Amino acid sequence: MPFTATTGRAAAAGLLAAAALALATACHGYGGRADGPVTAISPAPDRPSPGDGRNPPPAPGGPSSCTPEMLKFHAGAMPRRHHRMLLTVTNISDRTCDFAAQRYPLLRFGDGRRPALPAIPGSRPYSPVALAPDATAYAMVVTRDGGGNGPGHHRISQFGVALAARTGPVQVGLDGAPVRVDPRTAAVTYWQPSRAAARQW
Repeated sequence: MPFTATTGRAAAAGLLAAAALALATACHGYGGRADGPVTAISPAPDRPSPGDGRNPPPAPGGPSSCTPEMLKFHAGAMPRRHHRMLLTVTNISDRTCDFAAQRYPLLRFGDGRRPALPAIPGSRPYSPVALAPDATAYAMVVTRDGGGNGPGHHRISQFGVALAARTGPVQVGLDGAPVRVDPRTAAVTYWQPSRAAARQW
């Protein structure tokens, strides 16, 4: 068929349409804006399961609260310190815990119906004590206020320690001789990060 101006214009229009279609396809395939939603080609990585051998993500909120089964308790009178007894707890577990929920030990002398000893306000550390494995925290107990053998005084060889309200106490035995206490005037410090800090009270 002979080439005319009309056929030339038709061919040119056809070439322009093909070029526009190729350009649109290229844009859609390599970052151009598509009309429909974009579907990811690569699947998202699997979340590690508890038993797959990979390290689990850190627990939210930091260390967990210390519990009695994580700790070894020890208590005894302080040499050359009148009316003082030192309570220590050592973390025997393999993970770090803290006393953020209850920042001082809840101690009860004698009758379990008595309220826990009050904390000495000035002994509160700036931040809660955290215990890494094998680390130790301390609390100083003022066993009575002043001397004498008043009607409320009695000797104890063990006492109850609770780490949180509404939990059962752990019975802690004292090293050495029994200690004379007065539950009406006794008090305890907040948990301290070192023996030196506890000895200040």
